[in-house]
This record gives sequence, structure tokens and C-alpha cells, in this order.
Amino acid sequence: MISRLDPSQYRRTPWKNGGGTTIDIAEHGDTWRFGRTPITGAGPFSDYSGFDRLQVLVAGRGLVLQTPGGEIDVRVPFKPVRFAGETPIVSRLEAGPVEVVNLIGRRDTVRLALEVAGAGHRRMLGAGTHLIYAADGPASVTTADNLHTLAADHGLRIEAEPSTMLACTSGRVIVASIV
Repeated sequence: MISRLDPSQYRRTPWKNGGGTTIDIAEHGDTWRFGRTPITGAGPFSDYSGFDRLQVLVAGRGLVLQTPGGEIDVRVPFKPVRFAGETPIVSRLEAGPVEVVNLIGRRDTVRLALEVAGAGHRRMLGAGTHLIYAADGPASVTTADNLHTLAADHGLRIEAEPSTMLACTSGRVIVASIV
């Protein structure tokens, strides 16, 4: 089953720590959440103990996540990073505000993957939920020989059972997989 993700249906949620707001694009109760977040100032990340977090920079440059064990480098746009939700993190902005796309899921319940696909990229989507999101401009993808054209900030939610082929035919999309 394929359904459209439209910005008019996205929900705005205050951060757990009160420092900002996330735009929830898709979610499944308290099991997983996919959203876009502006980060306008340095500060602590919310504690998500028991959750895995994946993040990719989609606007701006120079985001560094400082942890007790060192830095997580998120300076390069469209290069996903992964970290545990309970890791104490303080963000540092080296070149002004940024925006990130987050995929957060309960590690005892789901397995998460986050990748960036450009034109020509093909990938088999296994059984599970897959979110295809055009973060920075229009894009088009095909699934089972059906063409889907996406405007910027739009996407698809694919419930694959058992699997389906995804091909990015133009632009760039973020592919979030929840299994």
C-alpha cells in the first residue's frame, strides 16, 4: 500500500526539552517517528533512552553533536549519522541555523535504516514501512513500474509486503526504513 505524505497533514510537536519544535511527517504511536527539525541555536538534545536515532542534515552546514565520547560530525549535508537516544548530546552550530531529518525508533521493537538516494539509485525495499521524502526539491521515484512525482517537502509512505523495487528517477530523496 502506498499513501502520500503532504505537508498540510504534518504535525508540529514541541521538543521534550522545550528548546524547539519538530515537524512530524509520519509516526506510529510511541514506536517510531520521522520528522524534520530546524535547529536555530546550540543546546542539549532531548533524552530518548531506549530509542535509536538517525539524523541527516538537509539545510545549512556546520552541525556538530558533542557527546561525552567525542563529536558526531553532521557537517556534511545528506550524510546520515546514527546514535543512541540516551547519549547526552549538546549541539554546536558552526555556520548558523540548520535543518535535519530525524528517524527515531524503539530499539526493542524496530530496526531502522536511513539513506539518501539520487537519480539512478535502485533499491529493493523489504517487508516493512518505508518513507520516501523529497527534502530539498522535487523528485520522482518508481515503485512496481508506477511513477510518483514529489514536490519539495512531500513524500510517500510505503507499506511493503513482502517487498517492492524503488528507483529514484530524478532529484534526491531520503529513504527511511522501519522493520
